[in-house]
Amino acid sequence: MPTRYSTIDVAPGERSRNWHEVIGSTYFPLNLRFREPQTFNGELAIWSLGNLSLSRLKSDALAYERLPHHLRNEREEQYLVTIPAASDVTFSQCKVDIRCKPGGFILERGHEPYVFGHEEPNDLWVLKVPGEALRGRIRAPDRFSTLQFDSTRGVGALFVDMLHLIPGHFESMTREAHGYLGLQLVDLLVLALKSDERALFSKASAVREAHLSRIEQFVRANLTDTDLGPERVAAACGISVRYLHELFRDTNQTLGQWVREQRLAAARRAIEDPHNNHTIAEIAYRWGFTDQAQFSRLFRAAFGATPSECRARSKDGQS
Repeated sequence: MPTRYSTIDVAPGERSRNWHEVIGSTYFPLNLRFREPQTFNGELAIWSLGNLSLSRLKSDALAYERLPHHLRNEREEQYLVTIPAASDVTFSQCKVDIRCKPGGFILERGHEPYVFGHEEPNDLWVLKVPGEALRGRIRAPDRFSTLQFDSTRGVGALFVDMLHLIPGHFESMTREAHGYLGLQLVDLLVLALKSDERALFSKASAVREAHLSRIEQFVRANLTDTDLGPERVAAACGISVRYLHELFRDTNQTLGQWVREQRLAAARRAIEDPHNNHTIAEIAYRWGFTDQAQFSRLFRAAFGATPSECRARSKDGQS
C-alpha cells in the first residue's frame, strides 16, 4: 500500500508545522516558506521501490530551501527527479537558475544547498534516488543538475510514462518486483540524461566530454577484466595515458577510483540479487577483486555494511 498524507484533517494553525515534518521525513530536511500558512492545502502519496521512492505531491504555492545546516549530519547523497504536471517550478543551485514547465523534468542534488518552488498550485511527481544508484550507472551525475530535460518525447517520455503507470499496478506487485522496478527506472533515467545532447556542453568541451563518454562505455563493458588499467583504457579509446589522467582531473576522481567505485556498485547489485546464487567470493572475483579481505574493507567503507550483512538484509527484505 502507498503511504498517504493530507492536510485536510489538520487544524489550520498546525498545517505548516505538520507539512514541514511530512516533507522532511519523505525527502530530507528542508525549510518551507508558505504563501498562506493557515489555509495551505497539500496531499502526498509515496510508493516505495526498493532503495528508491516515487511520490506525487499536490499542494498550494510553496518554496523549499535546502540550507547548509541541513547537510551537516547527512551521510548519504540523494537526488530528486522532479516532474511538474500543473505549473512551472523554479530551481536554483550552485548559481544556476532553472525554470521548468510541465512537459519537462529536472535533477536536484540533495547534497548541495538549493532553492526550489512554485508560485501556483502544482502537481509534482518526484523520484528520490540514492546517489550510489546513479553513480553506479553514470559518471559525475552532478553535471546534469544544471539542465531541464524533455518529458514529451524519446527516452524522457518513456521514463515519465513509466512513473505514471506505477500507482495503478503497485498493489498487485510483490516487494521484490517493486525493487526491480526501481532499478529499471534508474536505468531509464540514466538513458534519458545521457540521450540529451546538451549534456555534452554542461561543464566541458564537446571533445573532452566525447572522450570521457567513450572511456565510460569501454570501462563498463570491461569491468570484469582484472587487467583493466590506464594503459589499456587509453589504447582502446585512442588517447594517451597522460591525456586520460588529465580528463579525469576534471571529474575530481582518478580513473582507478572511478573503476573501483563501478566494480563495487556492480558487486553490490549482484549480492543483493535474490536470484544470484554465487558466493560472495565468486562475485568479488567476477568484478575484479582478487583479495577478499580488501574487497570486504572497500565494500564496508563504501556502503556501511559488509557484503554478508548486505546479502542478509536483502534476503530479509524479500521475506
